[in-house]
Amino acid sequence: MTLTELKYIVAVAREKHFGKAAEACFVSQPTLSVAIKKLEEELEVKLFERSATEVAVTPLGEEIVRQAQSVLEQAAAIKEIAKRGKDPLAGPLRLGVIYTIGPYLLPDLVRQAIARTPQMPLMLQENFTARLLEMLRTGEIDCAILAEPFPDTNLAIAPLYDEPFMAAVPSTHALASRKTITAQELKAETMLLLGTGHCFRDHVLEVCPEFARFSSNAEGIRKSFEGSSLETIKHMVAAGMGVTLVPRLSVPKEALDAKPRRRKEDESYVRYIPFDGADQPTRRVVLVWRRSFTRYEAIAALRNAVYACELPGVTRLS
Repeated sequence: MTLTELKYIVAVAREKHFGKAAEACFVSQPTLSVAIKKLEEELEVKLFERSATEVAVTPLGEEIVRQAQSVLEQAAAIKEIAKRGKDPLAGPLRLGVIYTIGPYLLPDLVRQAIARTPQMPLMLQENFTARLLEMLRTGEIDCAILAEPFPDTNLAIAPLYDEPFMAAVPSTHALASRKTITAQELKAETMLLLGTGHCFRDHVLEVCPEFARFSSNAEGIRKSFEGSSLETIKHMVAAGMGVTLVPRLSVPKEALDAKPRRRKEDESYVRYIPFDGADQPTRRVVLVWRRSFTRYEAIAALRNAVYACELPGVTRLS
């Protein structure tokens, strides 16, 4: 039994597909299949039920895969301890970030990290919250920047900042001249949402729960549409398809500096409006990592790099 074989069975259990698991492990499918068959013969148990369309983990296989994950984490911890003894800031830090944070935080964060800890390059992974939590659990990444809430996975958590939301409306919209807005005023609007899997979609639905059920009738009462990214949603707002909510860091600086425009040639522009103080929705952004991760100095250095970033409009937390 080898760590490589354990890595292979964990990958197959995660991907539910031999080909995808082989790609994730950077080996050919025959190599992975032969190694798993060898392990099954050694253990004298069947780990996976194979069919033409899917791969399922056997009940006994699930227990073995869980133990394999633990063994891989402990093996990684041994390497981390040895690395920490030399220089805990030496070597890459594998960081995951959700889609609605990455494009707006990472450019500045990477610059700050290079300036502060050039010996610790950031290996970046953008994904959904659920996938990043899984990658943390299996040791594929070291830490992740997420927005609360998310399932309790017994991870170590450090708060980074609280970020308010803003409403985004077409500049020709009746609400565009408002200095502030309330959630109540958005209820009659066509709401543009991110697709399923984005945690920010859930945040928007908390503010405007009536959009949880997409509905429309012949008279054109409220409709909701989905987009694949915040930037796509903004383009849809600019095109006059509806309104949406966006996190503060995603709002361009020049958009906040500009005055509302109502001329015909400016119809494609987006106007960003803060919520009324008593009605302001926010999300808490946190850094999470496995409790078994031993490079504490690396986590502290990453937090300091985040705090050194320009974070206009957010409340830094310590």
